[in-house]
Parts: sequence; C-alpha cells; structure tokens
Amino acid sequence: MATGIFAILDDVAMLLDDAAAMGKVAAKKTAGILGDDLAVNADNATGFHASRELPVIWAISKGSLLNKAIILPLAFLLSAFQPGLIVPILLLGGAYLSFEGTEKVYEWLAGPDKTKIAAEESVNPTEIVRREAAKIKGAIRTDFILSIEIVVIALGTVIDQTLPVQILAVSLVALLATVGVYGLVALLVRMDDSGFYLIERAASREGVSAHIMLFGGKLLVASLPGVIRLLGIAGTFAMLLVGGGMFVHHIEAVHHVLAILPVPAAELLAGLMVGAMVLSLTRLAGLIWNR
Repeated sequence: MATGIFAILDDVAMLLDDAAAMGKVAAKKTAGILGDDLAVNADNATGFHASRELPVIWAISKGSLLNKAIILPLAFLLSAFQPGLIVPILLLGGAYLSFEGTEKVYEWLAGPDKTKIAAEESVNPTEIVRREAAKIKGAIRTDFILSIEIVVIALGTVIDQTLPVQILAVSLVALLATVGVYGLVALLVRMDDSGFYLIERAASREGVSAHIMLFGGKLLVASLPGVIRLLGIAGTFAMLLVGGGMFVHHIEAVHHVLAILPVPAAELLAGLMVGAMVLSLTRLAGLIWNR
C-alpha cells in the first residue's frame, strides 16, 4: 500500500514538473501576445474615477477568469475533434480587434466629437454607472478575444505532450495572463497613490533620503497622465497588431502580398485594412438601419 502511494506521488511530481517546464516554454511563445494583452487591458481599465479604478479592474479580472474557464475546455475539445474550426474562430476575433483599433484611429483623425463630450459632461450618476458597466463588458469582450489567441498559441506549443501536461501547462499560462496582466494594470493605475505616499513619507524625513522620496513621489504623480495616454496609444496599436497578425499568419494570400514588409508593419497594415472594411460595413449597416 505504502509503495503504491509513493508511486502515485512520484507520478504526480513528474507530471507537475513536466507541466511547469512546458508552461515556461508556452509562456515564452505567448510573451508577445501577453505584452499586447497588458497594453490593451491597461487602456480598457483606465478612464474611470480614482475611487472606481480598483473595483473596475477586479470586475474585469473576474470576467477574464470566467473567459478562461470557458475557452480552455472548448480549446481542448476543438483541438481533439474539430481542429479546422480554430483558424476561422481566430480570424473572427482578429476582425473584431482590428475593428476596435481602427475605430480608435478614426476617432483620433476625426478629432473630438464636441456633442459627445458635452453629453458626457452633463450625464447624471445613473448614466455614469451605466457607462461604466458598458465599458467593463467591452473590456471583458476584448479580453475574451485575446484569451483565445493566448490559449491557442500555448496549446500549439505543447500539442505533442500528453493530455494532462497540456491541460496543466496551458491552464498555467492562462492564469498568468489574468493574474499577471491585471496585477500590473492595478499597479499602473495606482501610480499616483504610490507617489502621494512617498511625498507624505518624505515630509517626516530629513537629508538625502527625504529629497529622493519627494522627487520620486512627484515624478510618479506627474507621470501618471502621460502613462495613461501612452497606454491608450499602445493598446490601440496592440489590437491592430494582434488582429492583423491573425490574418497575416493564417491566410497565405495575405502573408504573400505583405511578405515584402517587416512583420510588425505587415500586421499593422493588415489590421488597418481589415478594420477599415469592418468599420465601413458597420457604419453602412447603421445608416441603413436608421433609415
């Protein structure tokens, strides 16, 4: 009996060791998309009142975990029984991300909508709550698309391993994508709190340490608006790169036409082209519907 228990424990230890090793490999393969995931979700999690930032990030994080709980079993089932459906699903997700990114670029080029700004400034508390809920849903929806890409890439990395190793390794990467990304997002959006804390601590100190803490605190507070703007730009380009990349890497004709360009430029151009088509179709459909 004791020998059997030790044998089982040894098998479990070997399984966990294999899963950890393959998880590291899968994490390296998905490092780029995880970086894009961070930029996109940091952009989605900003723009709220300071008192609502952490609750909003927590709400999006819970939605992200639910996304992973839905995507992981579906990915394993599709990989085993209908692998041909994976690429079409990725392309649909890529079209959505390209549309989101292109719409933001269009808004930048068209300039601010004064009517929309005036409406936002005059909304009541109920409308503010409704808009916050809508933005949370949109962030969770975008996370869902990015999570599909992360899970599929991670699964492709460990596809030659046993099913238990695949499940543990891909689940580890999926968990990292939520805990790591949204943990960093929470730290980024609370930079000003850290800065104010350092400024308060500097007031009770003397000498060089007080000056260093005061300078660091002021730097963090002053840098936050610029960091948020930068995250907005990075998030938009990340959506275009990820969305366009799905078409460049999964449609041979697109890859062939854009082969003369560096990979990032090809992905960006593909994202803008696909996004522009989807944006035009949605605007046209909206006009027809209103008439």
